[in-house]
Amino acid sequence: MSKPVLSEHFKKRAPSDVRLGQMKFAERKEKPALINVAIGNVSLPTNPAMQKRMFALDSPESPFSKGVIRYSGTAGTDEAQDAFKNILKCQGFDTEKIFVQVTDGGSSAMEMLLLGVCGPAGTDEKPLLMIDPAYTNYISFAERIGRKTVTVKRSLAEDGNFSLPKIDEIEETIKKYNPGALLIIPYDNPTGQLYDYETLKDLAGLCVKYNMWMVSDEAYRELYYSKSEKLVSIWGLSDKDVPGIEGRRISLETASKVWNACGLRIGALITDSKEFHTQAVAEYTANLCSNVIGQYIFGALAHESKESINNWCKGLRDYYKEIMFKLHKGLKEADPNLIVSNPAASIYTVVDVKNIVKPGFDAIDFVMYCAQKGSVDYNGVETTLLVAPLEGFYDIKGEPNPGDTQMRLALIESPENMEKVPELFIKLLRAYEKTR
Repeated sequence: MSKPVLSEHFKKRAPSDVRLGQMKFAERKEKPALINVAIGNVSLPTNPAMQKRMFALDSPESPFSKGVIRYSGTAGTDEAQDAFKNILKCQGFDTEKIFVQVTDGGSSAMEMLLLGVCGPAGTDEKPLLMIDPAYTNYISFAERIGRKTVTVKRSLAEDGNFSLPKIDEIEETIKKYNPGALLIIPYDNPTGQLYDYETLKDLAGLCVKYNMWMVSDEAYRELYYSKSEKLVSIWGLSDKDVPGIEGRRISLETASKVWNACGLRIGALITDSKEFHTQAVAEYTANLCSNVIGQYIFGALAHESKESINNWCKGLRDYYKEIMFKLHKGLKEADPNLIVSNPAASIYTVVDVKNIVKPGFDAIDFVMYCAQKGSVDYNGVETTLLVAPLEGFYDIKGEPNPGDTQMRLALIESPENMEKVPELFIKLLRAYEKTR
């Protein structure tokens, strides 16, 4: 008897690079100790105001006290929408003209974005323009729904600095592909690069000139490690800076990173275009609404003061800054020939091993080695390490992929475990190289 046939899409689908190692490690029979810095699965406690609601879902003031869990409106509860607005307002941005669509995590917002700015499915029309390496989920979602992406590429120099493409190079790509939108990640995932306002203004000028949407993924907006006290955001741009930018701005938001609530699965698509918002809500009606318990917990931030919001963010910056600089220093001490991206923002750093490995190195194979059979002694304990191969963060076909020798490390383990990462990484890398 014949079996039903999988779709071609399912047949070709492989796990995300950030989850691949974790999935393979779970299948391992004899498991060593594990430190997992492959995915930004933040392990810190969430905000106290959110905790208070989370631990009191059965209290009289909770809408769930009688055990009833109903749908909210498709755009989300007023309170959850106000929470996103309050965060922006407390950070000094004007929220009078913005519209909020609450989504099931930032991931759902990515998919909605692609549906809203790109051309028809299965065509090359109006692609999303990204700057490589870019967060791999944008590429994955585009493939899922048949939308096109195009990229301009930056490179990691020997000194650890990523170079943004020149404006004229980006403009030539725009002329060639006629994208529907430009995606930026000012506090960058995966590189840890930090954009400045002059760069944002230049990119915004291109969006106006070529009638594109300007999209900013602001999951890590409050996590920057420069001396500047000025938050970089698409909401810090206006027609005074770049005439015509208003009405084409879109940001993606999430409770996952700055609010330490990855599993809450609450995100948002924010825009100053009423038409985009109206149609985003219309599209999302098929999802009915996002998680209402998550909305209620996150909604606590609608009532927090400017002082409370900003103190919380400063505390996180101080926490991650210390870990990030220790990690950078530790990796360079472990092997000075490692190329390590310079810490500036978000919770990631990129390591390029091209100077210390034999030709033909493949980061995915190394990750599989660490997940499936590799381990080394660390203070008497057999331990392995999971990192994310960067190959899938580059939208490259038919040419050499810089991600073959690059890996992303997330700063999400405890400070004590993060201090183990440099030694583990180098020991496992050397052990792997002996197998080739």
